[in-house]
Amino acid sequence: MAAFDIDTYLARSGAVDLWAIDWAAVQKHPLSPEAIRTMRYMQDIESHTIVYLRSLLATRAIDDPDVAAFLACWVHEETFHGLALERFLAAAGHPIEPRPTPHGHENPAQWLEARATAALSQIWPDFCAVHMTWGAINELTTLMGYRRLAALTDHPVLAEMLEHITRDESRHFFFYYRQAEMRLQRRAVARVSRLLVNRFWAPVGSGVQPRNELRFMAGYLFADAEGRAAARKVDETIRRLPGFETVQLLEAWLDRFAKGGRNGHRSE
Repeated sequence: MAAFDIDTYLARSGAVDLWAIDWAAVQKHPLSPEAIRTMRYMQDIESHTIVYLRSLLATRAIDDPDVAAFLACWVHEETFHGLALERFLAAAGHPIEPRPTPHGHENPAQWLEARATAALSQIWPDFCAVHMTWGAINELTTLMGYRRLAALTDHPVLAEMLEHITRDESRHFFFYYRQAEMRLQRRAVARVSRLLVNRFWAPVGSGVQPRNELRFMAGYLFADAEGRAAARKVDETIRRLPGFETVQLLEAWLDRFAKGGRNGHRSE
C-alpha cells in the first residue's frame, strides 16, 4: 500500500453525481425485500455522519491539520452517500418515511458515547490513534458491505451508484488505515488502542438502528461463503496494524450475532 497523499485526496474529493444516475431505469430491475431493507439501514447510517462529526469536533482529532482537512471532505462525501441511497429507494418505490427524530439529534446512547469520547480525548494525548483505527475498521467493513450488496442484487443502476460510493469508501479507509499504522508504532499506544477496540467496538450502526436490523443486514450481506470471505478479509487487513495481530472483529461478531440472516433466522 502506497503512502497517503492528503493533497491528492483533497483534489479528488467530490460528492456522488446525482444528476448522472438514470433514476428512471431503477424500477426496470427487480430488488428483493431483503435488499431494500438493507439499503434502508445503510441510508440511515450514512445520514448519521453529521452526528459523528459533531462528536469528533470536541476531540483532539481536529488538532491535526491533515485529519481536519480529511474530515471536512469525509462528511461531505458520506452525506451524499445517504442522499444517493435515499433517492434510489424513492425511485424504486420505497421512499424513506419521515423520521420521528431528525438527523443531527443524538439519542441517549449517542449522547453518552460522545461525552465519553470527548473525555477520553482530554485525558489521553494519543486518542487519535484509536479513532483512526476505529475509522479504518468501520470504513473497510462499510466498503465490503457495499461490494456485497452490489454482488447480491445484480442491479445495473445500483451497481453504477455503488461503484462511486465504494471508490469514496476505499479512499476513506486508506486515510484512516495509514494514520492508524503511523500512530500505533508506540507499543503503549497500540496496547491501549487494542484494549478499547476489544472492549467497545461493534459494527457500524450499533446504537443507531435497532439490533435486529443490524443482525438482519449483517446476515444478508455476510452469511454465505462469499460474505464470510469478505468479513475475513476485513479482520485479516486490520491484523496487519501494530498491536492488532490477533484481534477478533467482524467474523467473530457474525459468529455470535448474525448467523443465518439471509434466510431470516435471527433477523427479528
